[in-house]
Amino acid sequence: MGGMPLVDENTVVSGLIPPGHKVATSDIAAGAPVRRYGQIIGFASQPIRAGEHVHVHNVAMGEFDRDYAFSADVKPIGYVAQSATFQGLVRENGRVATRNYIGILTTVNCSATVAKGIAGRFDGESLARFPNVDGVVALTHPMGCCIDTKGEGMRLLQRTLAGYARHPNFAGILVVGLGCEANQIAGLFGAHALEENDLLRTFTIQDSGGTSKAIAKGAAIVLDMLGHANRATRRSVPASHLVLGLECGGSDGYSGITANPALGAAADLLVRHGGAAVLSETPEIYGAEHLLTRRAVSPEVGRKLIERIRWWEDHAARNHGEMNNNPTPGNKAGGLTTILEKSLGAVAKGGTMNLQAVYEYAESIIDKGFSFMDTPGYDPISVTGLVAGGANVVCFTTGRGSAYGCAPSPSLKLSTNTALWHRQQEDIDINCGSILDGEHTVQQMGQAIFELVLRTASGEKTKSERHGYGQNEFMPWFVGAVM
Repeated sequence: MGGMPLVDENTVVSGLIPPGHKVATSDIAAGAPVRRYGQIIGFASQPIRAGEHVHVHNVAMGEFDRDYAFSADVKPIGYVAQSATFQGLVRENGRVATRNYIGILTTVNCSATVAKGIAGRFDGESLARFPNVDGVVALTHPMGCCIDTKGEGMRLLQRTLAGYARHPNFAGILVVGLGCEANQIAGLFGAHALEENDLLRTFTIQDSGGTSKAIAKGAAIVLDMLGHANRATRRSVPASHLVLGLECGGSDGYSGITANPALGAAADLLVRHGGAAVLSETPEIYGAEHLLTRRAVSPEVGRKLIERIRWWEDHAARNHGEMNNNPTPGNKAGGLTTILEKSLGAVAKGGTMNLQAVYEYAESIIDKGFSFMDTPGYDPISVTGLVAGGANVVCFTTGRGSAYGCAPSPSLKLSTNTALWHRQQEDIDINCGSILDGEHTVQQMGQAIFELVLRTASGEKTKSERHGYGQNEFMPWFVGAVM
């Protein structure tokens, strides 16, 4: 860590440096850039001597030019001769699922209690007759009314709900409305060309006669769907059917050197096997976006990413915030100093492949290869967008210790350090701290993650699934005024 390229690692440390934090390897003058990973993470707010602790007390944000160099690093993808396989569920429309759920969606918060009441009728005992079904889940949210019916907030909400309604991991979907909300079922279905059928049903509480009658009606519909869902069986399919969501949360100073690059190596492997890997969290690539634009398959793709960056800068300014409000206190305690540093580590999840496409929030992911989706950095909102886009497996790196799941798609959690693995092993699926311990290389750990993704896609339960995570974490992104 220093103001110039590293020339000597034999630095004498002055004072105690917490685990995961940084130390200067050379003297840095006040105002000079501070670099990590060979990139600027901030500027010295005071002189920093070699061996001193480098953190928020002596580093600040500052403006500097990025060289976007659109498409400069595009390269051929070395596809494997024979794709890896997993045991997937092939739907009638040809899409491939990794899980087999019945889902209950709500148009508005007012129908959330009924949706949960319906799902509550189907516990472990009542589902014992349907061994091929993973569960019945109610995915509720706090919005759906008193918003502009033609505004951005409504578009995002409806796009998210439509994405879940179409998700292959749902064998059947029931949409429950109140009846008088702004987000009308007819408007949702019309905007996204959804058509009701035996496995996509709808009703409103007002037309059903009230709460208890609506719950009974919904339970009868779900019971009909369960018989169909239980007939699904797994068979061998190519890994090219996987859409892997790449997420990080509770990051620390180790994230960018262990779990994130290891996940990037796994993402590269999936792309080489013909699958799709999708990076997200636009505020958490801020300051590192130039590393992605260089890999964009065309200048148009690169410029689309920069357009989303500019939207976020304007969004933060309009709401009297700043992009460096991220990292969180937990990130800083773990050694991350600025959003620039956090972003450089976060981008490593995206591996090294070409950037094929940039998607807006919850848009359908139609491109194979590596792509990016514009989402907030808040984990539940970000992953909700990825799943709405079609992600059927999620990998979630964490250094501080995240507990998270995202029905209907399984979420694997990867620890950045072995201390976290020992402390919170009941929530972590694989320990990437072994890279730091010298037991594995990044590439070896990437291979292990890729193999775990295949087993998970084949039905092996994640830690979060065993704990019952997934329903409460559904959180569509809302942008706009509530009136």
